[in-house]
Amino acid sequence: MNTHRAHVSTTLLDRVSHWLQQAALSGESLENLVQGFCERLAASGLPLNRVHLSFSMLHPLYDALGFTWMRGKGVTVEGYRASNSPNDTNRFLHSPYYYLLSNNLDHMRRQIDPATPSEFPVFEDFKTLGVTDYIAFVQSFGESAGQGMMGSWATDAPDGFSDNVIEALLRIQNSLAVAAKMAVLGKLADNMLTTYLGGNAGKRVLSGQIRRGDGDTIRAALVMADMRQSTMLAEKEGRQVYIDTLNQFFDAIATPFNKQGGEILSFVGDGFLAVYPCGRHREPSQVAALAAMGAVRQATARMAELNIDRKRKGLGEIRYGIGLHMGNVMFGNVGLKDRLTFSAFGAAVNEVERLQRLTKKYSQPIVASQSFATYCGGDWTSLGEEKLRGVRQKVTVLLPGESNMKLDYAEVAQNQSQDSRSEAEQVMLLYRNSRKPTGSDAWNKLLQ
Repeated sequence: MNTHRAHVSTTLLDRVSHWLQQAALSGESLENLVQGFCERLAASGLPLNRVHLSFSMLHPLYDALGFTWMRGKGVTVEGYRASNSPNDTNRFLHSPYYYLLSNNLDHMRRQIDPATPSEFPVFEDFKTLGVTDYIAFVQSFGESAGQGMMGSWATDAPDGFSDNVIEALLRIQNSLAVAAKMAVLGKLADNMLTTYLGGNAGKRVLSGQIRRGDGDTIRAALVMADMRQSTMLAEKEGRQVYIDTLNQFFDAIATPFNKQGGEILSFVGDGFLAVYPCGRHREPSQVAALAAMGAVRQATARMAELNIDRKRKGLGEIRYGIGLHMGNVMFGNVGLKDRLTFSAFGAAVNEVERLQRLTKKYSQPIVASQSFATYCGGDWTSLGEEKLRGVRQKVTVLLPGESNMKLDYAEVAQNQSQDSRSEAEQVMLLYRNSRKPTGSDAWNKLLQ
């Protein structure tokens, strides 16, 4: 029997701790922090073949970020999204992490023998990796039960973890928690600004454009979308049904406009404004218009699928209107000196909003201005000329033809992938709805 035990170099571990401190002070991202930490820890001589780390995140879309490091394969990163799905909770309820939480434990160690039955289903996966020893842990960040780290160490060393390796892991775990807490706080700020302001606006605010009047003017293809009969729905069905329906609507119609160069600048009531920034020349304007039109096709297909599903459930159809335009958009910080918002405004914004309203008059879900249609190309049908308030000349209103509304193969594939989730994300969705017997529900943001 091999009785070799790994020697732990305190000098090399101190170097890892020092690197964690410097990475935290320099504002290293959480992803780079975990990647660098795992590689340096393995390089110091600790016999690790798998490390998993999850961090609870204050984020409207994601409950946690998870990182899995495999020796020789690097780190994979996954975001675990919130969900109301009640199905398939079995995996989490039979996981080492749930055992930790339900028994209010900080650590749990299990030596894994391929010849004996697995205590937890995930151990079957570990056996195929040659794991011989496994330690799971929970580490709070201190000030709030909703913020913390959960993870595990695994080795394929024949004799498992020696006492000096376990001591080293416990010591380095504290250094990691301090550095990770700082990185998580930075990630939280970025998450909040990106989610509530949008990617471009969030970056501008983070870069220092925070004074009233800071802003810019860009040329862009503009999209304004709105849900129909929302007021009637709110009055008839009540607040919760209205909010649920509105979120279904946004999930279906808005998602494509936040990709492929597009960005949703603002949600206004039951509608939103999206832009596709471009240069002032013909070619970039064509690229922006074509990207916006591609998103319109995907949004239309997604709305059709949503309404089919709603009909199957005995729910009413969600109707909508989309206006398309090309023009200059001003956006920046406006408001009070001590209460600002990052907003978009200007003549083109007013014009696309009025175009969107014309979908009601013409009983068509999508209309566009001549300027948008010219850059987009394809077939269009004129619906007539309209005098828009604030615009000196009449505007030609057009309806997209069949060639402009037909999804191509790439768009179909992209549409199908936009809502896909990894297996790990699915487990997180289940985890969020499980109720552990003891401890804070905030820990239900982390998984194995």
